[in-house]
Amino acid sequence: MRLPEPPLLLVTDRRQARIPLSELIEVAFAAGCRWASLREKDLPKAEQLALTRRLLPLARRFDAKLTLHGDPALAQAAGFDGVHLPAGGDAKTARALLGPAALVGASIHDLAEAAALDPALDYAIAGPVRETASKPGYGPALGFAGLAAIAATTRVPIIAIGGIDAAIVPEILASGAVGVAVMGGIMRAANPAVEVKGLIAALCGCYQPHSALARKRSPR
Repeated sequence: MRLPEPPLLLVTDRRQARIPLSELIEVAFAAGCRWASLREKDLPKAEQLALTRRLLPLARRFDAKLTLHGDPALAQAAGFDGVHLPAGGDAKTARALLGPAALVGASIHDLAEAAALDPALDYAIAGPVRETASKPGYGPALGFAGLAAIAATTRVPIIAIGGIDAAIVPEILASGAVGVAVMGGIMRAANPAVEVKGLIAALCGCYQPHSALARKRSPR
């Protein structure tokens, strides 16, 4: 499965958003983001499904992908484009349930988790790169050196997360990540469209959409 381009993943947190989540997602998609993941694990499944019914039409209108941080069965039932698993999640079961066209990823925080990644995963989110207000307690921060070590440990494409803004995107990509995931930087932004456009400009200025993934997938 080819990752969405540009390689910017918006991870939701409605509690941080300054405007209703559906409005924020629409703004982000209109600004050029083509991948969002619903991460509202505290909501009952029925409420997650209700929220999904509002967000999926937006994704379809903008030809974007909408994935779920959570249960593969819920992702399948709701019609998501894929699922994001916690560290150590069962990628094979998720893939069997969602099919070959789905995006299946997982979270990692250190070299041991990177080394244990199932090569069938489409991507892994590694972080935090820097300390972040969105998810305190997930440290220590990897830094660019830690991110580079993780990227060198696995053939699974790495998406960096944690305290990311446009200014550090070049160093993120130079460290071996193929893209970035952002939560609070967009959720809390006074102007989410400006934040999204800045991140995309930084990614498109440095990112080679085919060569980076080809290197990650090539034998070593």
